[in-house]
Amino acid sequence: MIPLPPRWMIFTGILAACALAIPPVVIARVRATPDENRAVHIFFDMDFQPKFKSQAENPLFADGRAQRYAVAGTVAQGETMLDSHLYEGAVNGKWAETLPEGMSMTPEFLARGQQRYNIYCSVCHGYAGWGDGTVNKRAMELMSNSEGPVQGTSWVQAKSLHDPLVREHQLGMLYNIATNGIRNMAGYGAQIDLEDRWAIAAYVQALQLSQDASLQDVPPELRANLQTNSTQGEVK
Repeated sequence: MIPLPPRWMIFTGILAACALAIPPVVIARVRATPDENRAVHIFFDMDFQPKFKSQAENPLFADGRAQRYAVAGTVAQGETMLDSHLYEGAVNGKWAETLPEGMSMTPEFLARGQQRYNIYCSVCHGYAGWGDGTVNKRAMELMSNSEGPVQGTSWVQAKSLHDPLVREHQLGMLYNIATNGIRNMAGYGAQIDLEDRWAIAAYVQALQLSQDASLQDVPPELRANLQTNSTQGEVK
């Protein structure tokens, strides 16, 4: 049997353990308690430099404002946005019907537009563009089962991209809508890259054409084959 240490040693150990527990408790208490005094700064850096804060008064200027307006005509580097075709979708005050310079209507470009459309747009407008996306369906279901706004909000039926009025939208207008939104629809300019917004606009037009295409829209080299299959009642 191992002999127990002397009582004085046990008592001393308990006191030492209690003493070691005090600093963490004090630190936790201080961190959780608001204090009007300045915190302890070992390195001051620029925390306490002389300065005017936003909305403060400054007698140096005639208007007494410390916060100054931007100098008239100042443009941030890389944000001139002078190309209205590229940034606004308009050319000479009219909606552009073509892609901006540097972009090409290639299969890869349309595939990119389809991918981005499926991520951001299909939830409301549907994968085929008929306004039957899952979010829209659920919202309409909730609204139809309620006499008023659900939890303080309301919902407007998502627009079908095959609506005759929408089908008349030029490429630049579709891009502008994707960028800035329209009516109840919010814009995606802050979420989707500029080129991707153009790709989405191009894909929407391709989607519209796919749902309302005629035989004359098919390239001549493929038209004869389609006519033969149609006559034979085949679907490929």
